[in-house]
Amino acid sequence: MTSYTTSSFKAELNERGWRLTPQRETILKIFQDLPKGEHLSAEELYLRLQEESNISISLSTIYRTLKLMSRLGILRELEFGEGHKHYELNQPQPYHHHHLICVKCNKTIEFKNDSILKIGAKTAKKEGYHLLDCQLTIHAICPSCQRALLPV
Repeated sequence: MTSYTTSSFKAELNERGWRLTPQRETILKIFQDLPKGEHLSAEELYLRLQEESNISISLSTIYRTLKLMSRLGILRELEFGEGHKHYELNQPQPYHHHHLICVKCNKTIEFKNDSILKIGAKTAKKEGYHLLDCQLTIHAICPSCQRALLPV
């Protein structure tokens, strides 16, 4: 897994015959500047771009760009059980992490477990695959929501 810069993103796109458009560069920059642990949906990214950017990007362009960046391994596509996907920059170790999500309140905890990544990398290598991402998402009920479910 590589940490992506604008130049590495541009090189990867050029290799496939695509261009680094101002829209793609702006979206990459937003994800590079996200605080650790923050994830964005396409709609949240759209709102942020409207507030912070002087570049107009349609929601359909955002969806296509997020899908492209996920396929390239630049972004991690995350399912938090909310009916839509979230995205974050795909960071190499030691920042690689997994998610524990409460199915009641959607509280999300990030955690590290190197054995999960090692198993994923070993399996991919054995089968001749190039690993882009390895993630574990655990859906559970947090202690607060468990207490709320108990009869009084």
